[in-house]
Amino acid sequence: VFSSVSCHLKQDVLVLYFPGSCVDTVIGLYGETIEVPCNNGINKPDGLIFTKWKYVKDDGSPGDLLVKQAQKDDATVSATDGYKSRVSIAANSSLLITQGSLVDQRVFTCMVVSLTNLEEHSVELKVYKKPSAPVIKNKAKGLENSKLTQLGECVAESANPAANLIWMKNNQPLVDDGKTIIITSAITKDPVTGLSSTSSRLQYTASKEDVESQFTCTAKHVMGSDQVSAPETFPIHYPTEKVSLQVVSQSPIREGDDVTLKCQADGNPPPTSFNFNIKGKKVTVMDKDVYTLTGVTRADTGVYKCSLLDNDVMESTQMVTVSFLDVSLTPTGKVLKKHGEKLEVSLEKNASTEAKVTWKKDNHKLDKLPDFSNLTYSDAGLYVCDVSIEGIKHSLSFELTVEGGPKIMRLTKHRSNDGKHKILTCEAEGSPKPDVQWSVNGTNDETTYVNGKATYKLTVVPSKNLTVSCQVTNKLGHDMRDISVFSLFEEHKSKPEKNEDGAEQAKVIVGVVVGLSLAAALVGLIYWICIKKTRQGSWKTGEKETGTSEESKKLEENNHKADV
Repeated sequence: VFSSVSCHLKQDVLVLYFPGSCVDTVIGLYGETIEVPCNNGINKPDGLIFTKWKYVKDDGSPGDLLVKQAQKDDATVSATDGYKSRVSIAANSSLLITQGSLVDQRVFTCMVVSLTNLEEHSVELKVYKKPSAPVIKNKAKGLENSKLTQLGECVAESANPAANLIWMKNNQPLVDDGKTIIITSAITKDPVTGLSSTSSRLQYTASKEDVESQFTCTAKHVMGSDQVSAPETFPIHYPTEKVSLQVVSQSPIREGDDVTLKCQADGNPPPTSFNFNIKGKKVTVMDKDVYTLTGVTRADTGVYKCSLLDNDVMESTQMVTVSFLDVSLTPTGKVLKKHGEKLEVSLEKNASTEAKVTWKKDNHKLDKLPDFSNLTYSDAGLYVCDVSIEGIKHSLSFELTVEGGPKIMRLTKHRSNDGKHKILTCEAEGSPKPDVQWSVNGTNDETTYVNGKATYKLTVVPSKNLTVSCQVTNKLGHDMRDISVFSLFEEHKSKPEKNEDGAEQAKVIVGVVVGLSLAAALVGLIYWICIKKTRQGSWKTGEKETGTSEESKKLEENNHKADV
């Protein structure tokens, strides 16, 4: 209706101009002060004498409201009815009506009189009021599946003109199809205020999918944006079509656990009592949907069922499996064995499913259990066997100690880096850890003991050649070994070698050379004696005492060797 009308909003007044019409239309707000413009504000011609406002009464006769003389500041109110205390004139000659109501919906005329002209400008006043927010009343307690049911009544009150109501489901408008959706609307007017209230009743055919559907009512009005009611949801009633049995317990179920069986049906309202089939035995529970098995054992593994009280055919089944794990380890606790003996380890297990076995030694994971057919000191330690299935784990252990008498494996020596000390190293095996006793005094450096192997070090400063003994002892026996150690002074007299073993080799070579030299000297001496005797016999033949030149030469060679 307003498509061909131009509009201007001036304060609380909406002015509508209809093309080709001599009457402007003004919209005022209910309860507010309404301003009715005179000739759209152009109302002061030259030679203005006065401005007069009048109106059309309910019976169609004219009525005066007020007159404003151009030379006076105040207007004279001539109205004698309800307008007497509610009208005044603005500076721009507009008519002001306080506490606007629907009785003000009429034609008002502005008369402008000047020395040269008399003009009249008529304005039709309409008073609008926005409705109160829509509310859904008389709501259904529930909706029947596939049955047409009155859902509720939406009301938007005190409006002018009346509001238009639209039913929505999940923010989508519902359309009356005359069968599954029927919408009936009505408008009533307040006899005192004349304001209109709109009501709309919705009859709706629900389905099970509407359990979570949200229904709202939207009020549309020319004065402002849409208003929406609070969303409403409704329970949908329908018979049970399916029963389901749930095992409400932690998984996996272990021996000693309490197992709760919960029976549910998809009807609405749902059934509250059920029959439970506990391994062939029928048990009825009233006003609840659960049955609890306390302290279950492996014997409780089996098939369980539940059904409706009045329909055993509509049932549901569940398999309940009670997990168990039995483990036996031989040996356990503390195990004492001798070096070289055999240890047999036996693990027996019985489980509801395949069990996983892992071994650890001293907190380090093993790929497999070692071969204990010939025990060594390194086999000693804490062995932990973890056997597990889902949800169950058993840990068993034994602590193996391997004992044996001490035995020295190596006894070595070397010079320190600064060349001022001798360091003796005695390496031995045995358990318990052997004690060491050296035959000489020195500084005990470091001692290590790992997997039955002990290493002892002694630092000495020998002033003469020594034979040093290392003796190791524990409660199962003892062992001893000797080593020769030369003095540092003797070594300094000879040419330095890289190590003491090289120095000893050099001394042996010197000794051999000295021995050979002495032997050569002895041979030369014997030869000289023999030559001398021969000379004594030759004197008679007139030979010289010095002997032949050949003999003299040999003698000189032997003497020379002896000197070497």
